[in-house]
This record gives sequence, C-alpha cells and structure tokens, in this order.
Amino acid sequence: MKTFQETGLREEILKAIDSLGFVNPTPIQDEAIEHLMNKNEDLIALAQTGTGKTAAFSLPLLHQLDINSSHVQSLILCPTRELCLQICRDIENYSKNIKGFNIVPVYGGTSIDTQIKALRKPCHFVVGTPGRTLDLMRRKKLSVSSIRWLVLDEADEMLSMGFKEEIDSILKETPSSKQTLLFSATMPREISIIADKYMNQRSVISVKTKEISSANISHAFYLASPRDRYPALKRIVDVHPNIYGIVFCRTRSETKEVAEKLLADGYNADALHGDLSQAQRDHIMTRFRNRQLQILVATDVAARGLDVQDLSHVINFSLPNDGEIYVHRSGRTGRAEKKGESLSIIHHRELGKIRILEKSIGKKITKRDIPSGKEICEKQLYKLIDKVEKINIEDIQIDEYLPAIYEKLQWLSREDLIKHFVSLEFNRFLSYYKNAKDLNVNEKNNDRNYKSYSRFFISLGNKDGLNPKKLLGFINRSLPDHTIDIRKIEILKAFSFFEVEEQYQSLVTKNFRKARFDGQKVSVELAQKRREKPRKFKRA
Repeated sequence: MKTFQETGLREEILKAIDSLGFVNPTPIQDEAIEHLMNKNEDLIALAQTGTGKTAAFSLPLLHQLDINSSHVQSLILCPTRELCLQICRDIENYSKNIKGFNIVPVYGGTSIDTQIKALRKPCHFVVGTPGRTLDLMRRKKLSVSSIRWLVLDEADEMLSMGFKEEIDSILKETPSSKQTLLFSATMPREISIIADKYMNQRSVISVKTKEISSANISHAFYLASPRDRYPALKRIVDVHPNIYGIVFCRTRSETKEVAEKLLADGYNADALHGDLSQAQRDHIMTRFRNRQLQILVATDVAARGLDVQDLSHVINFSLPNDGEIYVHRSGRTGRAEKKGESLSIIHHRELGKIRILEKSIGKKITKRDIPSGKEICEKQLYKLIDKVEKINIEDIQIDEYLPAIYEKLQWLSREDLIKHFVSLEFNRFLSYYKNAKDLNVNEKNNDRNYKSYSRFFISLGNKDGLNPKKLLGFINRSLPDHTIDIRKIEILKAFSFFEVEEQYQSLVTKNFRKARFDGQKVSVELAQKRREKPRKFKRA
C-alpha cells in the first residue's frame, strides 16, 4: 500500500500530515492526488463523506500553490456553513508549515463585513457557500477571475438544496483556463449537465460503496411494527447507556417529532433540521460536539458537513431508499480505527431494502431482537455500578459529614444499604420496564395479531396521474402520525381505495375533509370495513 511519503508532496505538507498521524492515503486520496499532481485535466471524483475528500483535493493544490501571488488561487464551494468551516480547519492543519498561507471562509448567517475585511488581505484559498460567495462577487469584494482551481464539494447536495442558479452564475465568472474538480457522492443528471457545460477534457474516478464500507462498522436491523418504532428506538438507546450518536429521520416533521418525544421522556437529545436559524444550529452543534448532547436527531440534508468524532452509533429511524445515503450515514461512525454500529428500525415491508443494501455494502446486515425490559435493566444497572465504583472521591470533602450519615443509616444492613442507593438511581427503569411487552415482529408476518381495518374510497384514479407511491405520499402528508399502517391500495381508472387501521378511522375522515391533490378537490369517504389478517403490501 502506498504511503503519503511516496506521493511526491512537498516536505512542509508531509510533515503536517505526519503530525496528524496520517500514513496511508485512502483510495480517493490516492487516485485524486496522483491525477492532480500529474495532469491538468478536469476531474470528477465520486466518493462519500468520510473517505477523506478534503485531503484528496487540498493536498495537491497546496503542493502547487504560488505563495507569492496575491490573487485567490482556489475557490472551494460547498453546501453548508458547517462543511465550509470544517474544510477550512482541515486545510489549515495541512498547511500549517507553509509560511504566509491564508484561507478565508465565507458563508451566510453571519456578518458579511467581517468576511469583506478578511478578503482585503492577501488570500490564497476561499471556501464558501454558493449564496454568500455570489453576494461577495456581486459587491466586487471577491474576484475569481484569476483562480487556478475551482472545487465543487458535495456538488449533488448543493444542487438538491437549490443552489443551481448561484453555481451557474459563479462558474460564468471563472476563467476557462482553470482546473475544475467536482466531488460528489452521486452523479445525478444535473451534475452531468454542469460537467458538460463547464468542464473541459476530464477524468472520472470513483470509490465504490463496498470499498468505503468500513470494517469497523457493524450493521444490524430491528423489525418492529410501525406503531412501535419509537418505543423500539427508546429500547435501543436504553440498552446502550453510553451511546453517542445520530438518529436519522426522513423529514423535518419526523425529526422534530422524534426529538420532542425523546426530550419529553428525559433523554439528552435535540433536533437538527432546516427550520432552525443559524444561531440555533450552531448552539446545538456546539453542545453535541462537546458531548453535552448524547443524541442528535437529524435529516440527511441538515447533517451534511458535520464532522463529529467518536460517534458510537448511527440509527436509521427511517431507512433511506438509496444505498449511497445509507453508506453516507453509516460512515459517520467507525472512524479512526474505532468500532461503530449502524442500526436500522424497519417494518416488514422493508425487508427487501435490507437485502439490496447488503449487496451495496458487501456486508451482512444482521437481524437483532428488540431488547427486552429485563435486558435493558441489567445493562443500566451495570452502568450504575461501574459509575459508583469508578467515582473519584479524593477531592470531595465529605469526611465531616460522615458521622451524621453513619448515624442516619445505621439501621440498614449492608445489603439493604446497597439496595437503597441502587434504587435511588434505578427505580425509573425498573418501573418503566416492569411487565414490558415484547416488541419483536416475526419476519414472516408484520403483526402478531389480527387487526381491524377501515376501507376508504378516494375520488382519484390513474387518469389523475395517481399511483401507489403518490397516494402514499398524499396520505402521509395529510396525517400527522407517519407510523399509521396503510395497506391494500387499489388504483382504478377514476377512483381508488386504501385501508387504514380502524382506530384511525375518525382521524382520516377529519384530515381529508378539505384535502386537495395537485390543486384538485378530493373526496375521501369511508367504504366497507374488512376484518382479516393483514396482507403484505410493499409501501413505496
């Protein structure tokens, strides 16, 4: 395996990365460094977060840097403030032995005047979010007319966040002689359009999913009925008392809902989503990085650019549809040779996705039983005992109080004294999990019991462009609880049917009174009721 010493990078850079403990480049670093050190062609590099992309493009650019030039030599665009600051921190570490090097981050949500002041000084690299970068260019405070390298990092995410117009405007102002480096986790059609429009002769390098699935990450899933997903999450968290991780949800509303429930139940958690102000986001991330928060609940978009070390767990509260997103999430744990776990809570209809994901990552995703109340109580008890055993009492001045304490507790035997102290901390778990039901679901059947379902008529059919996936999306948008079990969808020409658990009949009736689909008024009425064992239905 090649080492960094064999890459030909300048001595100042090698000393810096050696001091950081880096010995061997990752696959994407190896290929990108070799390309950028030896070719002037543009480059498309496909790789996930966590594979070392920042070093892959910044090390060879620092090697070729003209330290005496007063012009901005490299513009690095990225989707979020967090990623912008992280890239700057990494490049500052790599360049710490290059005297006179200056890098400036520019991003929204903070004073533009401070950034303008920083840009007045000689600056070699600028790292920015598209909106703030374009703003500074239009104010004539940032010139990109002489850049040698343009880097688009997390290009797919910038497009999904709606930055296409800003990127187009920025690219038009850059010189045709520059070398463009496009780093992306995926290659959607919009990326290909940008590549065709703005890139010259180019090479493509790709790190396949199976190559970046860390050997340090174990993968597992828990099978739960839709209504038991949150209780299952609580049990997973409780059975891992020292958890420090991210819970991924599909939507902002689901993120808020899960975080609010965790907080209400006494967990050290908070949510990260697109509705937060930058100040709120910064506050939450500072608390999480400082381990004042144990659990962060987030969407994929909100979590982009977060680089938090030593995560023990990533939990998929909602399983992603895309294998690359699954790897992206999982790759946030198991770093720096440490062990990590990627856990998913799924329902019966998602078993097929698990098999597809296994092929994507080249690993088995094992099925685990949702922890029982007894198992959780044992784990929490041992954690408490370890905590008591290892507490530092040398610096605590309690000697003067001991006589009174001994007198107060002298009626207790040794065994009773231990029981009293353990119960003081432990009664909450014993009480909560006393007679706790089994949440596990058999793989061959999504529910342990027969259920009663209500059948609804909806005045939309395939002539209206309706299909099962669109109908499910429409129903989920209209109902506040996304754990409601929906099944037996029938799409006909002018109308359709779907079934919902009977206990939610009045909720469906109420929520669809004023429902509209693509601006069209929709009628949703109760049809006939069926009582039968649930049949399989693959939710889109």
